[in-house]
Amino acid sequence: MKAIKLSIASILLLSATLLVSFKCRNTNANITNTVGSLVSQQQFNALFPMHDKFYSYAAFVTAVNQLGDIKIKITRRAASVYQFIRTDKHTGKAAIVRQDGDWNEAWAKAKPDSSYLIDYGKFCTEKDIQTNKKELAAFFAQISHETRHGQDGQYNDGLMFTHELNTSLTYISDNDEYPAVKGKKYYGRGPMQLSYNGNYGYASDCIFGDKKVLLNNPDLVQTDPVVAFKTAIYFWMTPQPNRPSAHDVMIGKWQPSAADRAKGRIPGFGMTTNIINGEVECNKGDNMQSMNDRIGFYKHFLKLLGATDNNCACSCGKMKPY
Repeated sequence: MKAIKLSIASILLLSATLLVSFKCRNTNANITNTVGSLVSQQQFNALFPMHDKFYSYAAFVTAVNQLGDIKIKITRRAASVYQFIRTDKHTGKAAIVRQDGDWNEAWAKAKPDSSYLIDYGKFCTEKDIQTNKKELAAFFAQISHETRHGQDGQYNDGLMFTHELNTSLTYISDNDEYPAVKGKKYYGRGPMQLSYNGNYGYASDCIFGDKKVLLNNPDLVQTDPVVAFKTAIYFWMTPQPNRPSAHDVMIGKWQPSAADRAKGRIPGFGMTTNIINGEVECNKGDNMQSMNDRIGFYKHFLKLLGATDNNCACSCGKMKPY
């Protein structure tokens, strides 16, 4: 019998293949297993055939894995006094990364606190495989529309722009907790086109545990692909004031109040559009081109991922924005 000689590269490749195979057999739905089982690199490239090399499958998976180790407990006092406790699930270390100056004031403590927990490891992992695929299709649809540069209706042109075309606008607003840094611009960057200093600072607290990282260097979102994908996942998973997260909408966790229903807000893909860009696209009827482009991407990706959404409330045409 001839001895088989393997190069170092071949051995490393074989080891990596065996490791992936083992993880895929593991019934514990960790983030690597779930993303790998929902979309392979080959499928990713088929979903985004014209994607900029910046938006690689490896960067996406790395972002999901790394951010998946983080959970944030957000507690609100009074109307707008916040505390963030960020926990690294890998090390178990928890730290207060934001506590507003009025946190210990008597007037802020006068009413009970409200808290919620964001576990970024639940991105496309929280439910059954069909629900997880629907969520991934919705996420991909939204980031595709935000970054598209091609022909309408082809749905092959997602993940192309790393930032919005007009970079002359600063997107600066008054924000005591996340003040803009002199000379920096906070125009739309990354898969979800993160905009405004308040959103950059909030995302930075959650992702890095330090608001200064992205406030001081917003260009990281267009120069570091892992950071770029993290900001998109952060936005998808994190509820904003008075509105749910897109994640909670797509997994059925969010249920509208009577006030929401009176404003046409119901669970479904259309609600994610309302969360992301409702003021521009929603409550304007069903012929809004940009809204329909998002819907087209969603249905396209559902088909390619082998998922269905037979009762899709895809339109936000009759939803009042926030």
